[in-house]
Amino acid sequence: MANKRRKMYLKMVTSSLIRRASRLIIAVLAVAIGATILSGLVTIYYDIPRQLGREFRSYGANLLLLPKGDARISRENLERVRALIGPDRIVGMAPYRYQTVKINEQPYIIAGTDLPQAKKNSPFWYVEGDWGSAAAPDRVMVGKEIAETLNLSIGDTFTVLGVKYGRRAEASGQNLSAEENRGRDEGEQNFAKKLTVCGIVTTGGAEEGFIFADVDMLDNLIGDSFRGDVVECSVVADSEQMEELTADLETKMPGIQPRAVRRLTQSQDIVLGKLQALVLLVTVVVLIITMISVSTTMMAMVAERRREIALKKALGAENRLVMGELLGEGALLGFIGSVIGVFLGFEFAQRVSLSVFGRAINFQWPIIPVTIAVFIAITVLASILPVRRVMDIHPAIVLRGE
Repeated sequence: MANKRRKMYLKMVTSSLIRRASRLIIAVLAVAIGATILSGLVTIYYDIPRQLGREFRSYGANLLLLPKGDARISRENLERVRALIGPDRIVGMAPYRYQTVKINEQPYIIAGTDLPQAKKNSPFWYVEGDWGSAAAPDRVMVGKEIAETLNLSIGDTFTVLGVKYGRRAEASGQNLSAEENRGRDEGEQNFAKKLTVCGIVTTGGAEEGFIFADVDMLDNLIGDSFRGDVVECSVVADSEQMEELTADLETKMPGIQPRAVRRLTQSQDIVLGKLQALVLLVTVVVLIITMISVSTTMMAMVAERRREIALKKALGAENRLVMGELLGEGALLGFIGSVIGVFLGFEFAQRVSLSVFGRAINFQWPIIPVTIAVFIAITVLASILPVRRVMDIHPAIVLRGE
């Protein structure tokens, strides 16, 4: 019996809507437009932190790893840090090793690094020519200041002179006694390396005074395994996540001192908060407009059907049954419009993301049931006031034509 009633109820609701196709189309379009904007904005809202976080990474590294005391950062340390941060959160991770060399009897500093990772960390560097790579270790980038001093252009070669690991302390400026120097000089070897300029770096900062080379090539020249002086990391994280990350690294990596670049993370949080507030505001406005549109449509439908409603009440239909039928029509409108809008909303969010951030977004499957539920609730709420007018319809007066 209950199944027959439900079937009859659904048949009455659907047939009533089909008979008023023009009204149905207008109401469904209103709900679909609202659902499109809502689902699109919600998708963007949840994807903004990831997109904006990666966008802010173009302004440089936001986490520095420094060795404690006289220690240096090893390859093993780098792998442990990478595992602790998580590869999916790392945009770039460039270790740096600095070594003093001589060119034309003048001291200069080579910064050995992972050049592809340095490029990810610092895409704002203006490089005339090419970034170097491990595949061509003899090709290096020189800062603009060095290029002007030595009159170097792209493709030019120059020779650097230095000493291997035995005299690294002396080359870095430490004061040693004569006996200590004699001891260190035993078995010592000098190196001379011819390098080719593949790029000239212009940043307006200290980078213009360095020679940037592949770190493995520098390790081979020095005759030593990698010992990093600093590691620059570009990590997708807000200020709260960054604080948790630095605390975790400091606890689990006792030989390393992590330092967050707070200005970048704080600026990211400020911009993110404003964007999310804007998205929420627009979402609320869209929901209100949708409610007004649905309410107006339902009010017109009730006015059109006064005689039909009066006849049903004259035949014995109670107010709650008539109101339930009309609310069911509103719920069905919300369902149809939201199903259409949720898929159009993803396309809308995808186009916005590609236009603004230049990156695609992932479809959020939980948005489907949430959007449908929200718009069914909105259409039912918007229908309550018009449907309550059913109680004011008196069959005798309406059927007499008054």
